[in-house]
Amino acid sequence: MSAKLFTPFELGRLHLSNRIVIAPMCTYSASDGCASDWHVIHYGGLALSGAGLLTLEATSVAPEGRITYGDLGLWNDACEAALAKTLESVRHWSDMPLAIQIAHAGRKASTNLPWLGGAQMPPHNAHGWQTVSSSDLAFQDGEHTPDALDRDGLKRIRAAFTAAAKRAVRLGFDAIQVHSAHGYLLHQFLSPLANKRDDEYGGSLDNRLRFPLEVFAGMRDVVPDHIPLTVRISGTDWVDGGWDIDDTIAYAKALEQRGCTAIHISSGGLSPHQKIPLGPNYQVPLARAVKQAVAIPVVTVGLITEAAQAEAIVGTGDADLVAVARAMLYDPRWPWHAAAELGAKVKAANQYLRAAPRSAPDLFKV
Repeated sequence: MSAKLFTPFELGRLHLSNRIVIAPMCTYSASDGCASDWHVIHYGGLALSGAGLLTLEATSVAPEGRITYGDLGLWNDACEAALAKTLESVRHWSDMPLAIQIAHAGRKASTNLPWLGGAQMPPHNAHGWQTVSSSDLAFQDGEHTPDALDRDGLKRIRAAFTAAAKRAVRLGFDAIQVHSAHGYLLHQFLSPLANKRDDEYGGSLDNRLRFPLEVFAGMRDVVPDHIPLTVRISGTDWVDGGWDIDDTIAYAKALEQRGCTAIHISSGGLSPHQKIPLGPNYQVPLARAVKQAVAIPVVTVGLITEAAQAEAIVGTGDADLVAVARAMLYDPRWPWHAAAELGAKVKAANQYLRAAPRSAPDLFKV
């Protein structure tokens, strides 16, 4: 019996050769939002891994929406042109489908690079700026207070997401993902821990869903039907009284009704008081709950590091696709090794065909 992990999958109208997704992971190596040679090297390597889909890192819709000053952006022609050069290089050597995650960090923006400590920098810092959020509440004590978005601000950000989606379509991305997880701006509207508004965008669940759904609708209007438009959601804040799995299911159903192609379930990131039960498969139950509630595909992620582990997740139907993140950085040939272990076949570049081990001589599809 063949491994289900390596069976093809139709993500909307997009054909994937297997069910392994490379999750979006920030690399903080852009200049003024523009991709650099680093991105050619990094994504070029991952595009030769044999995965079914490669998702580029969180790409901001505005300069002030970046997590750090090194984040990728897609807010102007220069950003688009730089990313186009990266994609041209990657696509010259790989036909792996490419997705992009469109994002705005909100109150979690304006931070230093992780390897320089990652602390938030105030607006007067040379690499800092004024942040915005659903409400004027900082992520944690000691950080600069964000501006609560007024109606003009909401309109501006909706338009920025839509404009970035148009650019992503022009760049020829095979799929587009909206980032509404990990405590970033859209999640800041969803969670009652961050959203203290008293207008139609705060209070009840329906009100807190309103702005993220407006953003999604604006993007869906400009993304052709043949391009999957997916959403990443934190299944829970891991904080009592915060966003939880029931809220997630309601959000997922609303997205499905509005033409969302798939839901990618992660968790946390909204509050420094979160208590995450870290361990293998710790987010799989969240994905399972959403999958039981919607008909569209569900992606799971989080400490999925072993081939048998990934196979069990898709084999039991807990999720349709498995996203691999840090394990892929540690082992950029993770899909090769998973296929060898599971007795499956995987695609490799012609230049690498002779790398098949003696223990799995028929590993590579030719």
